Amino acid sequence: MTPLALILVGIGSIAVLLLLILWLRLHPFVALLIVAVGVALLTGMPVAKLADAVQGSMGRTMGHIAIIVALGAMIGRMIDLSGGAAVVAQGLVRRVGAAHVPLALVISAFGVGIPVFFEVGVIMLMPLVYGMARQTGRPPAVFGIPMAVTMLTVHALLPPHPGAVAVAAALGVGAGHMLLLGLPLAAVVTVLTYVLTRPIMAQPFGCAPDIRAVVDEARDAAHGHGAEDEPARLFMQAGQRRPVAMGEIIAVIAVPVMLMVTGTLAGELMSPGRLRSVLVFAGIPFVALGLDVMLCAWLLGLRRGLALATVSEVVAAALPGTAIIILITGAGGAFAQVLVGSGVGDALGGLLAASGLPLLVLAFVLTMILRVAQGPTTVALMTTAGILGPMIGRLHLDQTHLALVALAMGSGGMALSHVNDAGFWIVTRMCGVSVREGLRSWSIMTLVAALLVFAGVATMWAVLPT
Repeated sequence: MTPLALILVGIGSIAVLLLLILWLRLHPFVALLIVAVGVALLTGMPVAKLADAVQGSMGRTMGHIAIIVALGAMIGRMIDLSGGAAVVAQGLVRRVGAAHVPLALVISAFGVGIPVFFEVGVIMLMPLVYGMARQTGRPPAVFGIPMAVTMLTVHALLPPHPGAVAVAAALGVGAGHMLLLGLPLAAVVTVLTYVLTRPIMAQPFGCAPDIRAVVDEARDAAHGHGAEDEPARLFMQAGQRRPVAMGEIIAVIAVPVMLMVTGTLAGELMSPGRLRSVLVFAGIPFVALGLDVMLCAWLLGLRRGLALATVSEVVAAALPGTAIIILITGAGGAFAQVLVGSGVGDALGGLLAASGLPLLVLAFVLTMILRVAQGPTTVALMTTAGILGPMIGRLHLDQTHLALVALAMGSGGMALSHVNDAGFWIVTRMCGVSVREGLRSWSIMTLVAALLVFAGVATMWAVLPT
């Protein structure tokens, strides 16, 4: 197909997907698969390779997401039923006031998001979101969406996140320069985004029944009478007999973060050896979360006198609710990968690279368009770096201005997260909002944050000497 035809197919596929979900009310999992197959056929993908293209890309996405979501849900359920989320929620309300709790969660997300991948960070802090929703009676989205936007900002701009690392390597800029310029920029943008988007978060939000059930579970389990409620009720009663301290909950959230940070630093700074291997192994996200599940089981359950069988039943009950999140996210990954494999991104990149836009604007606009067309932040950043890298290399920019170009790409890579982005489905499903509500809040807020980052980058480009 011609580049123009590929671009039209990419735009049309997103429009059809929104039509199927918003107007025809088709389930997102089914709609994503239908459109992914349609794009593959329209762009000339051989039928013999179609199943592998869709199933393979869906499998890769789910392989990354499923284990993290499942382990995170286990941790979250134990924190919730033990009363830990309520303890933290009450502590935050007492210290900062109910009106400022979303800001407190945003600040927490900034700290957690620096060393931890986006999906892991969102899942790790979601128990606190549910606890605050239960404590205040407000929808989880009010707390969860600003928190997730903060994590996406850090994810798109700063090493050691994969997109930022890939861009730094492609442009030949040191990670130190990226952090020196990007860290204060991300901090300022986080605060400005929170302030400027408060009208967006003031709109009414719904809450999906499955998420409402999770939010209410720690309250309702105490009054349940069915056999299926017995393990949850025993877990709650153990927490009431020996109340959970805020320090214990902070510990179970901090342990996997510290393991991942230590693993990253060990891999980069330590010489090969047994200790380095152990630390790197413990820092693998699913290993760190798995160890944290065991810590939670002991700290919040076994140490309070519960039988291992009871704790196991509580942990296992967290899994059914994760299935739809995992499936929709996997289908979103398949759709995004089909768009990448069809050549839509290359067609857009070639068209914009020849447009004559100033370098900084080109880096931002190209990454943003690729992000909107293809989905994942990391894919958009790597594609832009590959397209613009040779041209940037001929300009002989210093490290500071190379870092600014990389940050401009990062700002474009976080803009307008929508239905072809796995992150969109993770955030909207875990916050319990509809697709329409997600587009009106999460998608718009990612655009606001992206424009603020680019404004900051452009200001630094004009002020800092060459």
